[in-house]
Amino acid sequence: MPIVDLQLGELKEYKPPLTRCDDFLAFWDESVKRAEDQPLNEVTQRLDYFAHGVDVSKVTYDGFADRSPIAGLWIRAKKRDEDTPTIIIYHGYGGNKGTVSDHLGWVMLGFSVFAVDVRGHSGESWDYARYSSGNMLANITKGITDLDSYYYKLVYLDCYRAVRYVMSRDGLDLDRIGVTGVSQGGGLSIAVAALHKGVSASMPCVPFLCNFERALNVAAAGPYVDVLNYIKMHPDQETDVMKTLSYFDCMNLAPEVKVPVLMSVGLLDTICPPSTVFATYHHLTAGDKDLAVYPGMGHEELNIHTEKRMSWAVKHLVV
Repeated sequence: MPIVDLQLGELKEYKPPLTRCDDFLAFWDESVKRAEDQPLNEVTQRLDYFAHGVDVSKVTYDGFADRSPIAGLWIRAKKRDEDTPTIIIYHGYGGNKGTVSDHLGWVMLGFSVFAVDVRGHSGESWDYARYSSGNMLANITKGITDLDSYYYKLVYLDCYRAVRYVMSRDGLDLDRIGVTGVSQGGGLSIAVAALHKGVSASMPCVPFLCNFERALNVAAAGPYVDVLNYIKMHPDQETDVMKTLSYFDCMNLAPEVKVPVLMSVGLLDTICPPSTVFATYHHLTAGDKDLAVYPGMGHEELNIHTEKRMSWAVKHLVV
């Protein structure tokens, strides 16, 4: 098998030190407080859908700070005997929330689903923010030298507020809320589980936004390369860039995740290198955690892991 990173034996031992600044937790405590204090101003619009067994709505709510409209699909079965568990789904970099049919498997398993569009990608969520630096036509570099206006601060707290929306709905079991996603969505699933105490389980797949220092040295493709290109053009800003990224590194947030976690990693992943995923996994403090390792897999999700993820979700959130 080609080697794109460390050997598997080395990966199993790879646990670099955290890169948290002294005010890391205080920064997130204050940010979360602001996200809680800001009204959602949610709007829910019922949609017609050809499958008569499900209710489907388009939801918008105010994004963090600048009130960018964040859009999502709310899907649930019409006939329910009890309050349902919920899965919140975050998408990959450049993607979107998808269509209703993408999520019906979860509904069949007994979940209500909230699929969220991340601001500024290919879905229906707008990005009203003005960034002071870093605009290289790449979301990951927007505001990258300004901690308080960095793009991913807005995104993490937009996604945090998606949990708030779910917790405002009737007919749900608020003790059974899971978050999941692939790539960027995987990173967001870690971040939200770390920041929101209402999350009951997290299922990040080949997560992005992990172990930035390592990722910038190893990734051969994808958004991490955009950061390198920014540093190449602005070498005098490298220290500021790395300091900002440290606050949004899911490896640094991992110790705050206390709920069960199922994570996946592909050993041929050149976009989110395996070592960055292992580093984050090893810093999780959750007592119930599992890392599914796929030797021949790149940056993707195999059907076999989709089945594993659904089975794991049923075990932890339905049964």
